[in-house]
Amino acid sequence: MVIETSRFGGIEVDAQRFIQFPKGLLGFPDDHDFALIQTGENSAFYWMQSVARPDLAFVVCDPRLFVADYKLAIKPEELSAIGMDNVDGCQVFVIVNKVDDTLTGNLQGPLVINVTTRTGRQLVLADKRYSTRYPLMQLPARPEAVSKTA
Repeated sequence: MVIETSRFGGIEVDAQRFIQFPKGLLGFPDDHDFALIQTGENSAFYWMQSVARPDLAFVVCDPRLFVADYKLAIKPEELSAIGMDNVDGCQVFVIVNKVDDTLTGNLQGPLVINVTTRTGRQLVLADKRYSTRYPLMQLPARPEAVSKTA
């Protein structure tokens, strides 16, 4: 299926890459259908692009690539809402933001996806070890930024 994006124009996306969020996402309750677009062959990051809105997309990643001890305490009713009885069969992503020269992840609002049905839900965790802007990685300095300060 071809979907329109504001970043890449029209792109072909395999049906296996679509995810439905029946309750939408925090701040976007009416946006239910997204496509997961890989940014590069070996990249840790994906674009999660709205199918209906070309201008709505999020960068997401698996938080465990950056936070080895990231653990989810998920209520049974939250898992059953996406057709799961444990987190083992789920793919977990977090939304990534760029804050100055740091990529941060919203570890308190993970996206939990049933990989079989491609149904997802955004959770709100009460775990205070994590934040909505948890530092994932420092970006390298851009050459023009270095030369301006030299």
